[in-house]
Amino acid sequence: MPHEGQRVRVLIVDDEQMIADTLVQILNASGLEARAVFSGEQAVSAAEEFLPDILLTDVIMRGMSGIETGIKISKARPNCRVILFSGQASTADSLEKARARGYRFEMIAKPIHPKELLKVLRSPEGA
Repeated sequence: MPHEGQRVRVLIVDDEQMIADTLVQILNASGLEARAVFSGEQAVSAAEEFLPDILLTDVIMRGMSGIETGIKISKARPNCRVILFSGQASTADSLEKARARGYRFEMIAKPIHPKELLKVLRSPEGA
């Protein structure tokens, strides 16, 4: 997590640009530092420069899935908290496969009210 006085950096990944951009506005207005990208591939590249504390990623996207994105970013930034969000019940199998490989990602369901999302982002990991 950030040092004293620094804002928590959140990298948001969703191939639905309106969702990602809206979340950035909400999080930035709430005191976090958020940036949006619209694919897993963009997220991996952006994480190298942005250095997020939290990755908030949709699971089902064109190209690289949110789970694969989380794995790649976790390898490069082991202290980055990965939170997956999805409106698809079918993501449970993919999440279990990642857990079997040693990755412990949090999961939240879409849609989520902004106040609830902020509570999750501000809580200690896994709370």
